[in-house]
Amino acid sequence: MIDLQARLQSVLGDAYHIDKELGGGGMSRVFLAQERALGRPVVVKVLPPEMAAGVNAERFRRESQLAASLQHPHIVPLLAAGRANDLVYYTMPLIDGESLRAKLAREGELPIRETVRLLRDVTDALAYAHAHGVVHRDIKPDNVLVANHHAVVTDFGVAKALSEPPGRSSLTSAGMALGTPAYMAPEQAAADPHTDHRCDIYAVGILGYEMLTGRPPFTGPTPQHVLAAQVTEAPEPVTKRRAAVPAALAALVMRCLEKSPADRWQSAEELLHQLEAMATPSGGITPTGTEPAAAVTTVSRWLKAALGTAGLVVVATVTLLLARPRSASREAGPSPSPRTQARPSVAPSGHRTVRESCSRRTETCSSCPPSGGRLG
Repeated sequence: MIDLQARLQSVLGDAYHIDKELGGGGMSRVFLAQERALGRPVVVKVLPPEMAAGVNAERFRRESQLAASLQHPHIVPLLAAGRANDLVYYTMPLIDGESLRAKLAREGELPIRETVRLLRDVTDALAYAHAHGVVHRDIKPDNVLVANHHAVVTDFGVAKALSEPPGRSSLTSAGMALGTPAYMAPEQAAADPHTDHRCDIYAVGILGYEMLTGRPPFTGPTPQHVLAAQVTEAPEPVTKRRAAVPAALAALVMRCLEKSPADRWQSAEELLHQLEAMATPSGGITPTGTEPAAAVTTVSRWLKAALGTAGLVVVATVTLLLARPRSASREAGPSPSPRTQARPSVAPSGHRTVRESCSRRTETCSSCPPSGGRLG
């Protein structure tokens, strides 16, 4: 370990100062370093010499350049990559958070809504990468970092860069060396040369399965046993391991885990739309302990009561307004009503009289006199 750190420092020169080793395992060792020019902390990942010896230099350069072009909120950017003798390394920003692996080891099953949020972030990153021609091929909790309640994906393009030249069992042997058989799609496990972006969809399904149940769908004593299970065994339904998982979310995860790529979600974009719908308040997940139907009933009853009370007030108000003119007319005597009009006419006796025509056509007006009055 000390020898590797010293050799890496020699390769990096004065551009970086290595502070300490953060850990690692599988395909790389991880070091914390300071980038002298910008005065910022970075992470340096280096492959062990025995693994770096089999890396195709041109493929590593090409895939590193492609990965470095990805700029997305849920993707950890690749800052630099290099190779010197038997050391292969690349640098990334230091993320203030923890790996999903560490979170699962501490908490086990995750809350439903948190699982949906993290899956949405990972799928969002994959949709962007796939649209730019980059397939991750190694989605697993170790390559997902959780920071500020959101997920970011790291090591894009690395798995493909490390695969061996055509003609050898690159995918299977690399997968076993990387220590990720539990997250490999059946076509990866079978070293199918036609493996495409849908292997990432399968890995998202395993990721979701583990976050919901606390363990991946397939485990075994050896990598070969797990790879065989990926190809031949059907995963146990999510709801059998955790009954509280909503049916829509369980169906989404299980569709990701279909053996045939044609039976899975066909793109990360399609899967992302499903997860976004579930993540909204009106989506397919109802929080435990809520009763939306009862809430609607309560609002309905309140609304009916309010409308009933308002109706009584309106009726009472109209009644008072109609009653007031009649009382006023009785107290004032024969004063002409505002609703009457005087029309002069000639009586049979030759005298002019006033006839009052009431504007009320449908009822007898109490203010109208029984006969016309003489004008003279």
